[in-house]
Amino acid sequence: MKISSCVIGFLIVACSSTTTTAFVPARARTSIVPSLVGKTSRTAPPAQVPPLVIVSAENKEASFDVASGKLKPNGEEEEEEEDCVSEDEYCAVDKKTGKLIRLTVEEKERIFLDALQSYYFSGRTMLGDAEFDLLKEDLSWNGSKVIDMNRDEAKYMAAMEAYVSGKPILSDEEFDELKQKLKSEKSKFAVSTEPKCYIDTGICTVTLRKDNFRNNLLYLPATIAATIVWLGLADVLIEPIIRLNPILLLALGGYPIYNVAKYVTENFLFQKGLIAYGPCPSCEFENRIYFGDILGLPGFSDVASTRCTKCKTQFKVQQETLRASTLPK
Repeated sequence: MKISSCVIGFLIVACSSTTTTAFVPARARTSIVPSLVGKTSRTAPPAQVPPLVIVSAENKEASFDVASGKLKPNGEEEEEEEDCVSEDEYCAVDKKTGKLIRLTVEEKERIFLDALQSYYFSGRTMLGDAEFDLLKEDLSWNGSKVIDMNRDEAKYMAAMEAYVSGKPILSDEEFDELKQKLKSEKSKFAVSTEPKCYIDTGICTVTLRKDNFRNNLLYLPATIAATIVWLGLADVLIEPIIRLNPILLLALGGYPIYNVAKYVTENFLFQKGLIAYGPCPSCEFENRIYFGDILGLPGFSDVASTRCTKCKTQFKVQQETLRASTLPK
């Protein structure tokens, strides 16, 4: 009985070992056997994945480069960026490597304004005459409007740059006086038609423009009334004496009609009337505002306070400069 029990136990152990290895995957069995023999197991190297090739509709192939993350056309070498040529354009110099660096138009304009500011306000020459002439010529070829400035405009732009950088070079009174002078000269640099917002105060500003078409329409009612009165008087006073062509009759009455319409409009209908339009300082939605009185009813005079018809943001407009600004946040 002892022998038979030992034999039965041996058979059970053998069967259990056979069943456990039978369901182990082939890769797992191969890794177990060497470990039992005493050898170190080695992992097989990963298979190399062929590059992804894309064929376009024009039968041009392009491969995806994993390192750069870009598609590169097959059979074409990558174009290298051209170096800056100091003889043809203004270039910056890397202090570490001494290599010439190509600048954008905005960076060149900033250097140009800094050079003007340094010359006019501190008397220092940041650039030599040859460098300044090359920079100015480069900006001219790129169609920049910065180079078409006179001295007052250059002073105004330099003051703007200094104020944004936190180092104002003009007082508020001097800046307003300079801006008003440029506006009277119809300078394009003193009028900002695009909204600008300041992070420190949260105020957004923009300069509105006069709506000449609608301002002329204000004289239309008085002009029509004056024309009818003139034709009626001409029919009563002139027609019995001499018969005139209606076109000639209107030509003769053009000057008195103009004066009467102007006087009636500015003194009775729309006193000191002015219509301005422009984008909202906050959302850039176009708004219009009327300054002056209508038929004796008082309206906005020096400063107009209104709300945007779209975003409902409240802002104020100064009649003299047409400068619109939101309230501080």
